[in-house]
Amino acid sequence: MDARDQHDSAQPGHAHGHSGHGHAHAGHTHGISVGADRRWLSMALALILAFIVVEAAIAVLAGSLALLSDAAHMLTDAVSIVLALVAMRLSARPARGGYTFGLKRAEILSAHANGLTLILAGGWLGYEAVRRLISPPEVTGWLVVSTALVGIAVNLLATWFLSRANRSSLNIEGAYQHILNDLFAFIGTAVAGLVILVTGYARADAIATLLVVGLMLKAGYGLLRDSGRIFLEAAPVGLDPDEVGDELAAAESVTEVHDLHIWTITSGEPALSAHVLVEPGGDCHRVRRDLDRMLAERHGLTHTTLQIDHADRLPAGAHALSAAPAAAGHCAAPHGPVHHDGPHEH
Repeated sequence: MDARDQHDSAQPGHAHGHSGHGHAHAGHTHGISVGADRRWLSMALALILAFIVVEAAIAVLAGSLALLSDAAHMLTDAVSIVLALVAMRLSARPARGGYTFGLKRAEILSAHANGLTLILAGGWLGYEAVRRLISPPEVTGWLVVSTALVGIAVNLLATWFLSRANRSSLNIEGAYQHILNDLFAFIGTAVAGLVILVTGYARADAIATLLVVGLMLKAGYGLLRDSGRIFLEAAPVGLDPDEVGDELAAAESVTEVHDLHIWTITSGEPALSAHVLVEPGGDCHRVRRDLDRMLAERHGLTHTTLQIDHADRLPAGAHALSAAPAAAGHCAAPHGPVHHDGPHEH
């Protein structure tokens, strides 16, 4: 019997209704320190800011929309890294006051903002590219090619910097996607410049921009989708709540599981809560320990809150679940399906 169970057993009038918690809060638990992440992001930021100034000036001189779009995209890269750095500092603050999880979701806000900026920038560049397809301006091909080749080298280095950081964080992944898409943009721009040099086909500049716009929209949508799932308290991708509920209900001495919730606090920190009913005479403390262990080993769920009750010792005013299968009388506002051992509807 662990210390928590001793405490529960020592309480007068103990009726085996308690909450069990398994927590593992270690911030970044992926073998990469937050300090190292900040250092890699800061190096990438300094490199990008220096190149933006040079590229924007050359883009104006060459009359290249592809180069100008690359410069604009790199500016959003810089903003995305700044947002990531600010979010990392905010999320590291301890929980206090009304923020019981701290500001961990500041990182998800940053990822959401990065996705939105990718889509907005892509929309603007797409509009400009279509305009130039209709009426292409004169473009200085050799300036485009030379600048794009330097841009490829700069973005390769910046991408490598960010790849060294903890990309399991959606916040860092957002900044990484910005840089990676910019690398693709420079490759497209270099090809467009070569086409202009060899053939004089000026529309290649706008076509390259449209290809990059497609990549930007795809990456932006992915970031908005993933961050949106976290904001809407959806279960982590790859983790089926019905499957987890059935596994809990199939455990020894468990008769029912309901009010099961699985969500993500921030990147890499899934959480679970559930109401578990144990058969009459069952050892609720042992059941709670077994369920905590199973959730951690099978699904990596270490932040769990399990309310355990004996099926024959429900709170005052509640009804036996045999008379109310949907648990409507047991919980004032039950959420989601009820899980029993054996075949049942979800």
